[in-house]
Amino acid sequence: MELMVLLNALVTRLLFVLHSLIGVWRVTAVKKEPKYWLLALLNLLLCLETGLTLKFKQGRGYKWFSPAIFLYLICIVPSLWLLEIHHGTQYCGNEPGAVQVNVSNQDFNQSRDSSHGSEGADHHIIQTAKVFVNQLSTICETVWTLALHQTFLLLLVVGRWLLPIGVEITRDQLSQLLLMFVGTAADILEFASETLDIEDVRKNFVLINAILAVWTWSMLQFPLDLAVQHIGCKPSASTRRIPSLLLCRYSAELWNIGVSLFIQDGPFFIVRSILMGHFRIFNQMLVFFTAKNVLVVTLQLYRLAVITLDFRATVLQKSRKGEVCCCPCEPYEAHAHATGHQGNEMKEFVAVPPKEESQAPSEDH
Repeated sequence: MELMVLLNALVTRLLFVLHSLIGVWRVTAVKKEPKYWLLALLNLLLCLETGLTLKFKQGRGYKWFSPAIFLYLICIVPSLWLLEIHHGTQYCGNEPGAVQVNVSNQDFNQSRDSSHGSEGADHHIIQTAKVFVNQLSTICETVWTLALHQTFLLLLVVGRWLLPIGVEITRDQLSQLLLMFVGTAADILEFASETLDIEDVRKNFVLINAILAVWTWSMLQFPLDLAVQHIGCKPSASTRRIPSLLLCRYSAELWNIGVSLFIQDGPFFIVRSILMGHFRIFNQMLVFFTAKNVLVVTLQLYRLAVITLDFRATVLQKSRKGEVCCCPCEPYEAHAHATGHQGNEMKEFVAVPPKEESQAPSEDH
């Protein structure tokens, strides 16, 4: 096993575990109940996946699916749910930064004075760690929750970059996937922060759960790599149909359209429309992003119609000419050209007999 592959696989999963433990710590600190530390047991699934991946895949990823990303979602999403439901119970002053600095300096001076009387450096390190933890505890709860959301989405992109890729995905495909993930993460963060910060939404427990459910649903696209990979179906009788041919040829693009319609922009538009239509919640940003979702959904439907009509026209044109594509995943023009060229060579080979055999009867005669 390559050293860099092993290092990247272990470091990335270690970052996932550490971030998940920070989320569990915040839930325990906010709820003030030690039983929430049981959420940390979810990381055992990630540890088990790490061992299986190192044993059977030599640390490399799988085709179309990333178990590490999926298990990371399972580990961190429950903590974020609890923090969002418990959101707003801690008072945040107008100038929390000044309070944090004063407290941290005072505590640090006390720990430094107490460490002078000690004989070892271990006591000083422990005291410094306590001061650091106390300083983090003074940060407002809402700031902590937003920071966990932001680092969560950033770690998804960076972690997918650091995770070793399998043999089925190329570097070019990975770069395209990461660029799509950056834009997707920004939209998801905006949706969660913009809708959950509305005061009327915070007063409705059902709305909070509905928004978090849609947010969780939108996160399920990150473990999948279908946006840059084709299915690669084999030619058969079922692949002669128009829908099967279309799926084989444009599987990656159809997946992107499906994600936008059913996982991201479509559900986001429905939630925002309910907020404005049923609950009469209006603000400038909500109206703007609703219009943006409408535009994206309309463009995706237009793109789907263009692909379908052009592909159907191409298939009908080829069928009238008597050309049959054996592999629906290959371009029709290239395949037809190659098939016709091979056919002409075969005809020439059959029509022209070998020279020695054609002259043999004349010599005997």
